[in-house]
Formats: sequence, C-alpha cells, structure tokens
Amino acid sequence: MDLTNEQWERIVQFIPKAKAGPGKSGRPPQNRREVLNGILWILRTGAPWADLPERYPPKSTCHRCFQAWSRSGVFAKVLTALAEDLRDRGGIDLSEGFIDGTFAPAKKGAMVWARPNVAKAPKSWALQMLKVFLSPLTLVEATLDTCFLEELPQHLVGDKAYDSDPLDARLAEERGVEMIAPHRSGRHKPPSQDGRPLRRYRRRWKIERLFEPLPIV
Repeated sequence: MDLTNEQWERIVQFIPKAKAGPGKSGRPPQNRREVLNGILWILRTGAPWADLPERYPPKSTCHRCFQAWSRSGVFAKVLTALAEDLRDRGGIDLSEGFIDGTFAPAKKGAMVWARPNVAKAPKSWALQMLKVFLSPLTLVEATLDTCFLEELPQHLVGDKAYDSDPLDARLAEERGVEMIAPHRSGRHKPPSQDGRPLRRYRRRWKIERLFEPLPIV
C-alpha cells in the first residue's frame, strides 16, 4: 500500500528535492514520492533491494536516498512530526508505555559470533561487551533518549528482564518514570512492587503483537 495523497501532504515538507549537479546532464530526478514508496515497500516487506518491484524507481536510487535521508535525519523529522500530530489528535496515551527487545540473526559471519562453550565464555570480551550493550538499563535509556516526543510515559512496563532496583531508582529520580516489571523467580531482595502496578503488565501483549510481524532487514 503506497502513501495516500493525505499522508504525502503531511510529510512532503520533510522530503528533500533532488538536486542536479552543476553542468551535469543525464536522467531527470526521480519522483521523490515514488522513491519514498519504494523505500517503505522494502521496510514493510523485509525484502532485499534487488526484489523491489519495477513499478518503483530503480533500486539503486531508492537505496541511495534511503541512506542519505537516514544520515541527514529526514526520517527522524518525519516520525517526530507524525508522533506530534497523533498526540495532538489524542491518539497517543502517555500514561504508560511498554518496552521489549529483539534481535536480528547474522546472515554473514555468524560463526564468528557463535557462543563459545562454558569454559571459554568468561574470557570472551566480545560476549562480555555484548552483555553490556544489551543490558536492560542500556536498552531502556537508549529507548527513552530516542523517543519522538519530549514527554515520556509516566509508567514503563517490561518483563522480568527489567527487574532491577537500581534501574527503578534511576528512572524515577532522573526521568520521573515508574518502571514496572514482575520480579525474577530467583530474586533474593524484598519485593519492591505489589499487585496494583503489576496490573498494567497484563497489557504487555501490545508490544509483543507489535514486534511479531515486523520484518528484520
């Protein structure tokens, strides 16, 4: 499904116009709306660029614009504008948010990152660094730092991986966000959450439903 006229009018101001170099001749610039439609088709389907249908501009053009627009912040501006518009129309509820993580399997060089045996695991600096970058604290703060709205959710709901008293305290003190997560089964510290906040956890299926159909590209 390509962009409708109404959708295009909402974001056209953020999509750069193609600029021809001085003294250069060649093919005329591609229609930027069709280029964006081609990019969105790739992101929506998860297909490789080589499979881009012929009804869109050439895959090289779409891929080049995707890279340029990503680096220059075009997509960030579009998403921010859409989020603000949705908020203003009452389509975003900031009383609570949900967080989860996923991963993309390596298509090349997978054997290099294969998990070593137990005896070698503690000596693997790569896996130790990976654990740091994928820690709940890192994931939560990185997610909040890249929100498209200045306002943060009042309550943030995660699974047992986010059961961390330091994380709860840091989010509450520095960002005013209440972290809600069920306790791990092996937790030795006294419980820090009761059943009232955890009622929000019942709605965590929303983020699971969001992740399930997303293509990994």
